[in-house]
Amino acid sequence: MESMRVPEHVAIILDGNGRWAKKRFLPRNMGHAQGSKTVERIIEDAFDMGIKYLTVYAFSTENWRRPKDEVDALMKLLRDYLKTCIKRANKNNMRVRVIGDVTGLSEDLREKIEQLEEASKGNTGINFTIALNYGSRDEMIRAMKKMAGDLLAGTLKKEDITEDVFAEYLDTKGIPEPDLMIRTSGEQRLSNFMLWQLAYTEFYFTDVLWPDFNKKELKKAVEYYNGRERRFGGI
Repeated sequence: MESMRVPEHVAIILDGNGRWAKKRFLPRNMGHAQGSKTVERIIEDAFDMGIKYLTVYAFSTENWRRPKDEVDALMKLLRDYLKTCIKRANKNNMRVRVIGDVTGLSEDLREKIEQLEEASKGNTGINFTIALNYGSRDEMIRAMKKMAGDLLAGTLKKEDITEDVFAEYLDTKGIPEPDLMIRTSGEQRLSNFMLWQLAYTEFYFTDVLWPDFNKKELKKAVEYYNGRERRFGGI
């Protein structure tokens, strides 16, 4: 984007699939399917704009509380997506990673995720991260358990614990913290998403429902980001 400061890492809370479907008198699952197509387009748009890292909040630890038929449909959609994602990732030189507690997913999904991460790890284009069965509090608890294990084993000393060391135990190890976080559909809360990583991130909220989000809307968010004066340390 000419004369624009493009954020290195954009994180998006995908919201509004159900409302999009309801407005059109369609089943909620149709909204999720349309939202999945939007993800595909936005990955390409983000890459074209020069964004290097894109993270999307696809399924939270709280989403299991939704009606069983909706959860089952979401899992089927995910399976279908992962089936074609390896080919798509290699075609587009895209590295794909999944953050979240994958142990809570079915064995076939875990295998597909492992295959996808392994197959795309050498790709050098956009870094696409999917937050799946993800909750930031859960992530931090899991990180602290691993850290406690290392303390007991003697491979980590209490006095060596710093913010950087703690970040190495998080799911996002090796991924820079987001510069810009976008949430669609008008909601203005984080919903347990990347609480540690978003400490100094700029937030952009839009009333646009996720299935309607497009390159024009992404550009609006980046323009908003350009209008912000980035400050760190609360000063």
